[in-house]
Amino acid sequence: MSRKKKLSRRIGPGLWSFVIAWLIRAVGVTLRFSVEDRADIQKHDPEHSLLWVFWHNRVFTVPFVYRKYLPSRHGAVLTSPSGDGNILSMTMKRFGVDSVRGSSNKRAGAAMKEMVTWLKADARHDIAITPDGPRGPVYHLQPGVVKMAQLTGVPVFPVHVRYEKCFTLKTWDRFMIPKPFSRVHVILDAFRVIPPTDSEEAFEAERAKLEACLRAGADDGTSTAPTP
Repeated sequence: MSRKKKLSRRIGPGLWSFVIAWLIRAVGVTLRFSVEDRADIQKHDPEHSLLWVFWHNRVFTVPFVYRKYLPSRHGAVLTSPSGDGNILSMTMKRFGVDSVRGSSNKRAGAAMKEMVTWLKADARHDIAITPDGPRGPVYHLQPGVVKMAQLTGVPVFPVHVRYEKCFTLKTWDRFMIPKPFSRVHVILDAFRVIPPTDSEEAFEAERAKLEACLRAGADDGTSTAPTP
């Protein structure tokens, strides 16, 4: 068993989630946020569900943004059924965010059904997806979010987060933690309705357009890397 797994078992997911949530809040209150609301969601909160999409390595500040700027929304995040996913699920719960467990690798079909059920349960239920997770490649949008948007008709809500200064971890996604007291620019992008497609080529075109939108919003010097 690896040292990381041994440490996780010793500490436990509950304590890990407490520490991570505390860290997010502690760093978050020091950050200087600027919000560009292209969706006009803060003034005109829509009476329908949304599919939030943002890159996996920007997830650190999204719970803080959610509670600070869009507290009226009721969201659930798609998390993997792994141990790390359990910690993330418990962390999100501390910010009032529910979870749907599954990924492109495990429980994909069941997770899709659970997300549809969640969206149908309330007209203002949202789902948050990191479309390059849980294992990447980084900045490569997996097709699940496009399928979900087409299946449900729910608009996609791209959220871009840019850090003026941050720590970058040596993980597959180059996970970013903003440095305390630095600037964070958040773009709440315009909603995107993804139309049904009748061919693999048309579907890929829609997937590529959404990926290009998110890559352009990353703006960290690596987001234009070729798609694998």
